[in-house]
Amino acid sequence: MKINGNTIKPGMVLQHNGGLWVVTKASHVKPGKGGAFANVEAKNLETGNKLNERFRSEDKVERVTLEQKDFSYLFDNGDSLVFMDDATYEQIELQKDWVGDERIPYLQEGMKVVIEMHEERPIGLELPEQVVLEVAETEPTVKGQTASSSYKPALASNGVRIMIPPYMSAGEKIVVDTTTGEYVRRAD
Repeated sequence: MKINGNTIKPGMVLQHNGGLWVVTKASHVKPGKGGAFANVEAKNLETGNKLNERFRSEDKVERVTLEQKDFSYLFDNGDSLVFMDDATYEQIELQKDWVGDERIPYLQEGMKVVIEMHEERPIGLELPEQVVLEVAETEPTVKGQTASSSYKPALASNGVRIMIPPYMSAGEKIVVDTTTGEYVRRAD
């Protein structure tokens, strides 16, 4: 779908210069002389390169809509991860470096994820906002330490180091934010 350059907003995905770009910033300028234009900052979805471009209001640019599909994480297959489309039961393999080292530890068997597709090609992966993990090991609680608001280091069941409240011990289940990797609360 073609749109005018002055209607570009952050979050839109554009097809430009032979690549897919997600708009990170867009500021619209109406100078005293000449036509209005939009200063656009965008990031390439495949390479991660950044782009600063100026679009005049009469410029036409191709807006792309990504299809969001529900997938379930199945298993680790060496240097790739296997996911299953919840609607068609088709399996796809995504390379670990594409998924990202910081997100892989949060994947759990059977976990529901959203994969954004463009022309049947995966473009992005969205994890659930929070996951439940078990505290694998942590320092013992020191008497009198529970009153302070300081946190202590712990190792979660997925191998990620996390700071938890001092009153918690190994074996307890906790809720962790997948974007920040921080402790949220004790799991029910």
